[in-house]
Amino acid sequence: METPNIKILLAEDDTNLGTILKAYLEAKGFPTTLCVDGQEAHDAFLEQNFNFCILDVMMPVKDGFDLAKDIRKIDKKVPILFLTAKNMQEDILEGLKIGADDYLTKPFSMEELLLRINAIYRRTYPGEIGDTEKTLFRVGQYTFDYARQVLKHKDEELKLTSKEAQLLKMLCDRVNNVLDRSDALKKIWLDDNYFNARSMDVYIAKLRKYLRKDPSIELLNVHGKGFKLLVSEQE
Repeated sequence: METPNIKILLAEDDTNLGTILKAYLEAKGFPTTLCVDGQEAHDAFLEQNFNFCILDVMMPVKDGFDLAKDIRKIDKKVPILFLTAKNMQEDILEGLKIGADDYLTKPFSMEELLLRINAIYRRTYPGEIGDTEKTLFRVGQYTFDYARQVLKHKDEELKLTSKEAQLLKMLCDRVNNVLDRSDALKKIWLDDNYFNARSMDVYIAKLRKYLRKDPSIELLNVHGKGFKLLVSEQE
């Protein structure tokens, strides 16, 4: 997938986490300005042109909610993703009322953060990202929404982890064909060593369990090669 031209405002008062997030985002091709309190972030937003905001909720001087309100007065469209250490329903509702696009509860994986950024940006600026990458799949009786990391069977929705979603997407991209074990390990685990291979086997077993409600679907081990998502009756 082509990397979009996203310039990110990151407001995070935990300097260790902020530095790690900034380094990760910039390694992924997203220029990122790190601010350690809400007022500093507000000043930066006035001085520079950002097209994505990642805001910690609990910050000194100006918290994430007040910062988001100020940003929304300036720009109604810019995507806002909240980071919160609280898994509190009222915080989530407050953020959505202000106009946030999504939230992540700490701790979170870097892969999930990247997926959320791309999914939010795709919704906000359709046509600028993701046109060449399929993210919605019909697999037998299941629907798999990679952007949301959700596997749906009839009225039941299952939220997948980042690695489960990545692995299932690679299988769906090659449905009825072999997914090379080494390719999957290098892309998702970044190394095809023995321990990562055993870890991937566990994830394959989990996906096989998730997909068992449709008898037309088989997730096969192909000896010496990898795995095959076999769907005998595609609708």
